[in-house]
Amino acid sequence: MPKLIRMYIVNVLIGFAIAAAFVAMLLYFNVANLWHLVSHSDKGWLAVLILWISNGIIFAGVQFGIAVMRMKDDDDDGPGGGLRERIVPPRREPVLLRVPAEKPRRS
Repeated sequence: MPKLIRMYIVNVLIGFAIAAAFVAMLLYFNVANLWHLVSHSDKGWLAVLILWISNGIIFAGVQFGIAVMRMKDDDDDGPGGGLRERIVPPRREPVLLRVPAEKPRRS
């Protein structure tokens, strides 16, 4: 399996695990009386499933984005920084241009 696809799958699994922990904390701390709503409804499991999947998609995307941004690029091994000299552009004088104005047309 290519390394990029393997990295994507691993980060998606990590994102969904974080989402499961997040939903579990939402239910445990009873945020917005969520535990009561879920436990006293016959379709409460469906609400928890939808909440987990939607948060899982968000957390998986964030997790993969962080993993991609942390990838090291080996092309930056040379000296960096430059000379720190300011480059001043040459000064130019303003030029006046004549722009003819048209009379407004009336219908």
